[in-house]
Amino acid sequence: MGCKESVTTASGFAWYASGSNIMIEKEKMVQSSTEGVGVSATAPYYTSYKQALAYVDEQRYEEALQLFDHCIAIERRHAALLYGRAVTLLALGTYRQACCDLFKSLALDKAQPEAWKHLAYLLFMLGKDEPAEKTLKKALERFPDYAPLYCVLADIYLDLGEFDKAHEAIEQALRLDPQNPEPHSKLAMYYGARGDMEGLQQECKTLEQLDAALAEQIRTLFFENQ
Repeated sequence: MGCKESVTTASGFAWYASGSNIMIEKEKMVQSSTEGVGVSATAPYYTSYKQALAYVDEQRYEEALQLFDHCIAIERRHAALLYGRAVTLLALGTYRQACCDLFKSLALDKAQPEAWKHLAYLLFMLGKDEPAEKTLKKALERFPDYAPLYCVLADIYLDLGEFDKAHEAIEQALRLDPQNPEPHSKLAMYYGARGDMEGLQQECKTLEQLDAALAEQIRTLFFENQ
């Protein structure tokens, strides 16, 4: 089964798997490591792990994948390593394997809101709406204040044409994290899906202040598909 093809979901996914978003996640991975949640500095593969993160930062995903594979060959059951490989696979477009690694990572450590978000979004994009919704419900029980989860929920509702529910999810994300570009991107897509090009353009102006490249990407994708 291929990925969804609608303008709304495809435009979001084009950005979702882009280097800019993966780099944001990489920074969170580094932060989690310093908090003792990630890979210990005493681990025999720590240097390789840090280099893999550096390659992700540089968008050198093939090289990052080789290093994550090396680390996981040494320690197969490590949530941070599996998560790192998953986001690298996501960037490379290997979505099903990325899903597998996310399932394994969350089985080892459920306290990873980014991993829940990635998993729900990948399931959704692979056409598995019901598993995606169930994943989101589990995630929101654990992380009710994590705005990006509501963005994924909005994507599902937009795809189903349930615009009121989509707007409600976007508004919740904006209340929780108004400076995050992702909820603003979903609001722009909401306007686009409703055929409100004026609203889309207005929201893209707001989004420009937070992520100019994302705003331009959304404009281009929507107006090219008119």
